[in-house]
Amino acid sequence: MTVADVYITAASGFLPNAPVTNDGIEAVLGTGPSRTREIVLRNNGIVTRHYAIDPETGVTTHTCAEMAAEAVRILGREHGFSPEKIKLLACATTAADQLMPGHGSMVHGELATPACEIMSASGICLSSMAALKYAMNGVATGEHKNAVACGAEQSSSFMRAGFCGNTDKNCADDLEKHPGLAFEAEFLRWMLSDGAGAFLLEPRPRPGAVSLRIDWIEMVSHAGNMPVCMYAGGRLSENGQLKGWREYGSPREAADNGAFFVRQNAKLLNQEVLNVLVDQTLPDIVRKRGITPEGIDWFLPHYSSQYFRRPLGEHLATANFAIPEEKWFTNLVSRGNTGSAAIYLIIDELFNSGRLKKDDRLLCFIPESGRFSVGYLHLTVA
Repeated sequence: MTVADVYITAASGFLPNAPVTNDGIEAVLGTGPSRTREIVLRNNGIVTRHYAIDPETGVTTHTCAEMAAEAVRILGREHGFSPEKIKLLACATTAADQLMPGHGSMVHGELATPACEIMSASGICLSSMAALKYAMNGVATGEHKNAVACGAEQSSSFMRAGFCGNTDKNCADDLEKHPGLAFEAEFLRWMLSDGAGAFLLEPRPRPGAVSLRIDWIEMVSHAGNMPVCMYAGGRLSENGQLKGWREYGSPREAADNGAFFVRQNAKLLNQEVLNVLVDQTLPDIVRKRGITPEGIDWFLPHYSSQYFRRPLGEHLATANFAIPEEKWFTNLVSRGNTGSAAIYLIIDELFNSGRLKKDDRLLCFIPESGRFSVGYLHLTVA
């Protein structure tokens, strides 16, 4: 089978409602007893974010599927591509609006476009790369003449006061000394936010416009030797086993046990995420792909908090892949952590900024703390 080049020929982003400042978070998500708000906000560096919630009524304004569909529609409005012509639609999210059917089906339904192949990617942040790789392969093999990949998150539904549980007092007391601990359910509400992004993939670059050739995508899971770190829909037992919500006697019992809260093992995350996803992973990819830090013009990292920026740079240097910070590009400060949508929104902003030059090479870093997975994406401006 012949494999052809694949290009991102259009990129779009959708952010619901007006940006919310740090002082406005509780007006949207609800107010609860928080000993951690100021500490977390000081360390994560986020200034504004977006929520799919009406701040006046508290009512949801956009579902996850609706945001994904709107990002796809923007491809048409701003880049002259009709969603009616989509041949393959690959959709990513951390948590769909429902258990069944799949997220891709719901996005396709929102678009109300003709029959096409669809794909729903599972995972957390790395579901973004699973959807992109599936879409890329569909075009590269010649099976489809175009594909759309999208990532969307409606994290605000989990971050409302009633969904965050109670802060562990000891963990809250430790925050000032150890800011990396700020990733439990109540802490995450100050970091996660909503949005969606989409890419159009085609076998040829668009004449006279920016296009990004997808050179390669590497996705690596370390779940074989790492425990669960971030999860929802279950509780970790003392022996480290994840008890899913369906193992409880009833949905009410599962809810009473906090099975539907989003949680993260903060200590495990802080100790291991960069060791595993940079130190233990990047050197093999460097050897396999023959890349050098000098050959990278733009480094696009997705990280959940500015707290991780400096450690990430240090771990890259330890892996002999130091990239000067003037080559880094991220929009965490103005977008917040949008999970699987984040890398789409980062690339969209740079793609449409006018700053890219022909032959510029981009390296994207997409870590996932669920059970420690990572994606590296290499692009070249055509």
